[in-house]
Amino acid sequence: MTRHVVVMVTSSYPRFPGDSVGTFMEPIAMSVAARGHEVHVVAPWHPLVTRASEENGVHFHFYKYAPSPRLNVFGYAAALRADVSLKAAAYIAAPLALAAGWRTARAVARNYRATVMHGHWVIPGGVVAAAAAPGLPLVVSLHGSDVYIAETVWPARRAAGLVFRRAGAVTACSADLQQRAIALGARPDRVDVVPYGVDSNRFRPDPFVRARRRASLGIATHTPLVFTAGRLVRKKGFEYLIDALAKIPQEIDIQAAIAGAGDLETELRRRVEAAHIDYRVRFLGNLSQDEVAAWLATADMVAVPSVRDSSGNVDGLPNIVLETMASGTPLITTRAGGIGSVVDHGRTGLVVPERDAAALAQAVLTLARDPDERVRLGEAARASVMARFGWEFVAGRFEAAYDRALAMTVPRR
Repeated sequence: MTRHVVVMVTSSYPRFPGDSVGTFMEPIAMSVAARGHEVHVVAPWHPLVTRASEENGVHFHFYKYAPSPRLNVFGYAAALRADVSLKAAAYIAAPLALAAGWRTARAVARNYRATVMHGHWVIPGGVVAAAAAPGLPLVVSLHGSDVYIAETVWPARRAAGLVFRRAGAVTACSADLQQRAIALGARPDRVDVVPYGVDSNRFRPDPFVRARRRASLGIATHTPLVFTAGRLVRKKGFEYLIDALAKIPQEIDIQAAIAGAGDLETELRRRVEAAHIDYRVRFLGNLSQDEVAAWLATADMVAVPSVRDSSGNVDGLPNIVLETMASGTPLITTRAGGIGSVVDHGRTGLVVPERDAAALAQAVLTLARDPDERVRLGEAARASVMARFGWEFVAGRFEAAYDRALAMTVPRR
């Protein structure tokens, strides 16, 4: 095995332990480091960053770029308005952040003698990683919104094409992203599907947590609880969950909780009020990863009603899908993005059509009425996750991508 010095260039990373932003980046970096590689994360600074310079074998290099607090919109899911369009401030902040990121990544690569550059999100991480060290092997990982930006913004599309042609290896968290990357110029023989892993120790069944939390919330043991979590943006499809809950007769005792924050919060709250189901739905705001894990263990089912939104944006593979499965909690979801490749309808979850509130409501009622089915689906889902989606396995896939990129890189004279 080749020991690599990896510079991971990213626009998002959990800003503090338990942060709900960029959650998959932390286990990617930590699991690669755990395999004996030296990992340096280059990311934009944010007012909420509390990371030490080194944690669990991962070294951090946060760069400042914004002359005004109002321009701190680069990364951390702050540049897109409801994940549909770029915010005006992002057009101002992006050149500043790209220049600062390039300088920092270049310095880190030189000072620590990097052997491979790993850009997360082809736009912007792949662009910065490629420009910062043109002579080093390049691996690019795709996560969803980056491909959408490349498809819809012409300069980003051209930049992504150049990066894809330069990359020795590209990883995509879903087959959908793989095909879209190839359409943007990635070489088919260099693009692999590498789904995210999941921490099956953090996300697991916990009867004690379930009983304690339900008691504190005043939710009876026999009352079905539906949970979901994510940024409140169009592609999450939360409006269809609200509409589904509104279709369930009032006399049927079902409670629901929605965790997360985002541009659509006011709209979604008003939708609940207009449907007169505020007695049934509670909004929890942003939760830490530990809090999400506790809610997943508490819920009787989790709804992930993801959609490809009207602008064409879709999640690669929402974190909560694998987290729910690892928790042993039955999942109701769609086939949007990469979900269909990990959830087997009727065996490890229930899959309904996108934007179909009636089908979603029926799935909720089906699970609410059949506790044995909930147990069967939850147990099968956790077994599937334990067999296929450990972070150690995922880190091995990234390690193989580094080796392939190294083999394909011709040293500069």
